[in-house]
Amino acid sequence: MAYGPHATPAVVSANGYTGQVHFDGTYITITRKGFMARHFVGKGEKRIPLGSVASVQWKPAGLVNGFIQFEIPGQGGTRSAFGRQTSDAARDENSVVSTARQMPEFERVRWVIGQATALRHNAPTQVRAPVSVADELAKLAALRDHGLLSPQEFEQQKARLLG
Repeated sequence: MAYGPHATPAVVSANGYTGQVHFDGTYITITRKGFMARHFVGKGEKRIPLGSVASVQWKPAGLVNGFIQFEIPGQGGTRSAFGRQTSDAARDENSVVSTARQMPEFERVRWVIGQATALRHNAPTQVRAPVSVADELAKLAALRDHGLLSPQEFEQQKARLLG
């Protein structure tokens, strides 16, 4: 299923076999409701800030259930043995298992979270150094001395900076 930038909703949710995933643009919330969710992980809710997500692991459902899993630095991830990925994910508090029927909802959640993560990691981190009033006055004086500012314009800008 393909999604474009105009298809990105502000909020997405998916109901899975072992819980629900909800993304509001800032937090990923995993809620455990129902017997299967409580049986595998326990009742409750976990909120994960988007900035805390190191990676998203995805296993599409097919003949067996799939899952979406959010890796958080410092919580460590473990490599599952062959054939145990889904059963291990069912017991992981940062994962939600889905059936083949639920997979389209989870694909959408995965895509939206991926886009939000990419935007967050690719956002410019430009930090402007603080500029002192003395530096600004020196620049204005240089512009005046080169004839690019009239004496009146210089005085106006100087008053603005000092006022």
